[in-house]
Amino acid sequence: MFKTSIRTLLAAATMSTLTIGIALAAPTQTGATSKGPALTDDKGMTLYTFDKDSDGKSACNGPCVGNWPVLKAESSDKPADGYTIVTRDDGSKQWAYKGRPLYTFVKDQKPGDVNGDGFLNGAWHIAKP
Repeated sequence: MFKTSIRTLLAAATMSTLTIGIALAAPTQTGATSKGPALTDDKGMTLYTFDKDSDGKSACNGPCVGNWPVLKAESSDKPADGYTIVTRDDGSKQWAYKGRPLYTFVKDQKPGDVNGDGFLNGAWHIAKP
């Protein structure tokens, strides 16, 4: 009986560790650009931050999102080291890094493109790791 209890506890602890490890994975990667390392989405596309966002709140709504798609978070996602999830005005979820919501740019066509850096009089910036 004692051996069975220990096996059960070890199996449960292992499963919990695996589940936590998967749930806490960072939602971004680091990619190379002509302006140095940048955070990227899972397709390798450069991520950006917006100066008009306040800490943990996106100011890019409506037509803005058409040009600056958000890095969406799912309801099952959990924050990871340096990453948080913000709730947008429409109720959807978005990843943020160090409190800054993350976006891609529609004019970036391939991984490594940085066409959004400095856009709108310098309000958009490459998200740096």
